[in-house]
Formats: sequence, C-alpha cells, structure tokens
Amino acid sequence: MLNRTDFKMSTRDFVYETIRESIMTLDLPPGSAISEKEIAEELEVSRTPVREAFLRLTEDELLMVLPQRGSFVTLIDLDHVEEARFLREQAEVGIIRLACDSFNDYCLQQLEINVEKQKQAKKTEDEKTLFVLDKEFHRLLAEGTKKLRVWKVIQKMDTHSNRLRKLSMELKLNWDQLVEHHGEMVSAIKTKDCERAEVLVRTHLGLLQYDQKALRLEHPEYFSK
Repeated sequence: MLNRTDFKMSTRDFVYETIRESIMTLDLPPGSAISEKEIAEELEVSRTPVREAFLRLTEDELLMVLPQRGSFVTLIDLDHVEEARFLREQAEVGIIRLACDSFNDYCLQQLEINVEKQKQAKKTEDEKTLFVLDKEFHRLLAEGTKKLRVWKVIQKMDTHSNRLRKLSMELKLNWDQLVEHHGEMVSAIKTKDCERAEVLVRTHLGLLQYDQKALRLEHPEYFSK
C-alpha cells in the first residue's frame, strides 16, 4: 500500500492513488464490490476523500455505481483494450523513432539496466517485478525523448489494458517474447535502425491480442463480454 508521508500526497490524492493501485494490480479484481465505509476505515480517513476518489475512479472507468447495489470495480472491456492499444501504437512508434535519432548514452544505459533487471525477474519468476519493469521500460523511452506527458496521457487511457497485462503476467504468458522484444528495441535504438524498432513496437504491443483468448478462458468472470 502507498504511504502518504513518503509521497507527500494530500489525503484526497493518497486515497485515490491507493485504490487505483489496488485495482491496477488486481488486488481488487474486476467485478469486486468496494465500499466507501470500509475503505475509509482501512485507510483511517474520513468518508469525504474516499467519496471524491470514487468519483475520479468512475471517471477513469475503473469503478461503476449500480443503484441499490453499490460500487464495483469495472470488468475488463476488450473494446477499451483495443482503443488503448491503437493509441499506444501510434504514440510509441513515434517515440521509438525519436529514440533512434536522439537517445544519448545515459538514456540507453537506463534501458539496458532495465532489460537486465527484467531478465533476472524472469529467471526468478518474479511477475510483480517484471510487471513494474515492463511499464518502466516504456516510461524511460518517453522520458528520454521528452515525451513524458504523452506517456502519462496514454496511462490514463490504458487502464483496462494494464489490468489485462497484469493478468497475463500472473499466468506467465509471453514472458520470453516480452523481455526479448525489449532487448531488441534497445539494440535497434543503438544502431539507429528506425524501421526495425517500429516493427518491434508493433509486434510487442500486439502480444496482448494473442493472450486474450487464454485469459478469458482462465478468468471469464473478469471480462464484460
């Protein structure tokens, strides 16, 4: 759980980020009921910041309120997943092309360190760390090309995809390809091979499309249709 003092957050932001993180990491699985009263008691805050967090999470399409029944974590909507994949592909193709042209040695080193950590996480079957490192790899690409705000916009829309990705990590689907793709992207950036880098991004972001059938078979209750 997040620590409010560590991040110097307001109570309102602390509550929002804590609940959001629990949803994104599937600690609160799709379809699970969530209570303002219980959250307030657990986080030791008043009901007001919890109510405000619920409103923000509803706008993020991570919570839904059903009259007379309560609040629930939204199910994973594959239409939302596809829209987010489309947006990410357009943005990240542009970002990695910029990286091929402009990445400096420090930025490349950060990517290489990240990939080495991914290899270790895969070796030790540490899916939680691998999930974090996968996300961090793409953030480093955006940061190194001065497109961090673009990455943040993608993250706001990528909520359903991120939950699907977390589920895929838990089931150990495509771990080898995921880490291999990242390593090859770094190589393409180093050699300034923009065409190869673009192909890798498109292939990489398409992995979830292949995972969807297996994920729905394993957890049909998590999906909206």
